[in-house]
Amino acid sequence: MPGGAPSGWRNPHRALADPLRIRLLEALWFSPHSVKELAETVGLPPDRLYYHLRQLEQAAVIEVGGYRPLPGGKVERLYQRAEAEPPAEKSSPEEMVAFLGAVLDATKVDITAAHMAKADGQRRDVAVTRAALRLTNEGLAELHRMLNDVQERFATPEFAGPEAEGTWVRVLVALVDLEERPPDEG
Repeated sequence: MPGGAPSGWRNPHRALADPLRIRLLEALWFSPHSVKELAETVGLPPDRLYYHLRQLEQAAVIEVGGYRPLPGGKVERLYQRAEAEPPAEKSSPEEMVAFLGAVLDATKVDITAAHMAKADGQRRDVAVTRAALRLTNEGLAELHRMLNDVQERFATPEFAGPEAEGTWVRVLVALVDLEERPPDEG
């Protein structure tokens, strides 16, 4: 977003420190949805979502993107994700840890659902890898570039747009230094 993050950002990672809110944001990734549509997506009654949507809206993570007329002259709000990503510097380390915990909880729900579907005879693949790698600064920079390249390639409308063919998959990658190292020079 030109000019940096919106001034309205207030604790975006605290607002996202809930697996349900992460699922709601993901449901809004490519197109706006009403509360009724979001409720169907997450499998909860609409009245259980208003509090969570308000939290996301107050943190400027989502916004009302329009209104849809309903029979009888009423209208319903259409929520959409905000255009800018929440800035990490607006969150405390504790808020970031809570956010990451919610990401892991949401991923755990996805993995559980995939395993249950697989047990019912559906094709649902799950690949989880955990490894420790010893990387030089150059190797770590190369790995970052490779991951960014993969993300950019598969985040294009051809692969990830609302009309794209294929199967949605969850990708979660964490690169975490396991030991201290000297700060970058320069």
